[in-house]
This record gives sequence, C-alpha cells and structure tokens, in this order.
Amino acid sequence: MTDTPPDRLSVNPSSPHYDEAVLARDVGIRFNGQEKTNVEEYCVSEGWIRVAAGKAKDRAGRPITIKLKGTVEPYFKAPAAP
Repeated sequence: MTDTPPDRLSVNPSSPHYDEAVLARDVGIRFNGQEKTNVEEYCVSEGWIRVAAGKAKDRAGRPITIKLKGTVEPYFKAPAAP
C-alpha cells in the first residue's frame, strides 16, 4: 500500500469507493485548511467533500449529506505497518 491516500474515498460500505484497508489506516481530511472529522466521502480531483447535515436521516437510516466544494487534502494519521 502506498503512503498516498486515494483520490476518492467513502465511509459507506455500500459505496463503490469504500476501501476498508485504507480506512483502517485512519485517514484525516483538511478542507480549505481546516481539519474535518465528520467527512462521509471526499474527492480530491473534483474538489469536494460530503458531510452530514445535522442529525437528519433518510428513509434507510443513513445521514443526509451536503456537498461542500473547496481544497481537499487527505493524509494518513498513522504510518504504514511494516
């Protein structure tokens, strides 16, 4: 595994961009220079993140999200295991 996070990643297991191995390494997100801890999905090349919109849920019980556009900088909080 590389030390560069993927271009797009989601925490939703039903998403095609979900990757359990990458999420196990604890990915951090800086959005417009600020640390974000509530990111549901991000895309570096398109420059957006999805965050939960309060405590609202959809019919399936998943949080309702909003898309924010800006500079996305993902990084790994922990180094790779040898």
